[in-house]
Amino acid sequence: MDKFELIAPCHFGLEAVMKREILDLGYEIIKVEDGKVTFSGDAEAIVRANMFLRTTERILLKVGQFKAVTFEELFEKTKALPWENYIPVDGKFWIKKANSVKSQLFSPSDIQSIMKKAMVERLKSVYHVEWFEEDGASYPVRVAFMKDEVTIGIDTSGISLHKRGYRQAISKAPITETLAAALIKLTPWRKDRILVDPFCGSGTFPIEAAMMAANIAPGLNRNFLCEDWKNLISRKYWYQVKEEAQDIMDLNVQTDIQGYDLDGTIVKYARENAVRAGVDKLIHFQQRDVKELSHPKKYGFIITNPPYGERLEEKENLPALYETIGARYKELDSWSMYLITAYKDAERYIGREADKNRKIYNGMMKTYFYQFMGPKPPKPKKTVE
Repeated sequence: MDKFELIAPCHFGLEAVMKREILDLGYEIIKVEDGKVTFSGDAEAIVRANMFLRTTERILLKVGQFKAVTFEELFEKTKALPWENYIPVDGKFWIKKANSVKSQLFSPSDIQSIMKKAMVERLKSVYHVEWFEEDGASYPVRVAFMKDEVTIGIDTSGISLHKRGYRQAISKAPITETLAAALIKLTPWRKDRILVDPFCGSGTFPIEAAMMAANIAPGLNRNFLCEDWKNLISRKYWYQVKEEAQDIMDLNVQTDIQGYDLDGTIVKYARENAVRAGVDKLIHFQQRDVKELSHPKKYGFIITNPPYGERLEEKENLPALYETIGARYKELDSWSMYLITAYKDAERYIGREADKNRKIYNGMMKTYFYQFMGPKPPKPKKTVE
């Protein structure tokens, strides 16, 4: 069976989480770079990666990589790639996105136009046709220039993988599903531990945690662009992988996952999103102010995305808000707290320095993932038979 190089883009700063996920799926890592992990896999791996990976935005099928500093060089090297191995004669193909960082070629529209012409010339000579109808399956190409090094991949996913299909109602400052999943994976939280999000918004952290607890594949309730690639991926893989996803799901898992928000309408949206995700029975949502945050049990987790004052009038309220977060956390004996925020004075007003602080780019916004570690719970005593 043909082996491919597959690229999984991820948030900057979360490459290690992405790498671990791919290894857990059973695939070999080729390379880890800023914002992406390249791995090796066959046609079934394309299906399984789209279905099971929680922290990537899409899966790209790598076609080639080369250096280009002139448009002539870009044309000739693009034309030299074996496009016929991926795109059938009726395939619809175009350069969906081109981005360029620290490279001599930087105009997206020119890059797109020249590469499309090169692909057409290559496929014309292979298929012996002068015109392509392009009325078959879609093969959108994404190209990235980094210091004149060109990486070309065909998008297998289509709509970004963070769109699991459950989040139709969102709060004003949502965190993406893929980022929420990656941040949860950075913590020691497990399904038998308490998790509370006191600023749950549309419910993304609690829902992603519940999906992990119940082993629900993130791609189970959506479609993927490459489902139409009959030339590369057999239909049997889609049936087999969906069956695998359904077999490993456990909706009877016992959880203590809670989401609070001050806005009752937002809480209603979060509940609706949880229903669509199939995890509403695993989460308790409640309209509640962070001032009321408390829990009788020990060794729980707060994982949250509190407000960080995108608007000027909100910034004035941040010191008091983060002081409240710090005060409530102090009362939670032996708990851990993980929060992502762009607010640089978070530690100051929480009242203690984080044990760890990781810089993460959420889109173009620099944020910080503050990690306040509580003690590990004691191991249960072994009973002697």
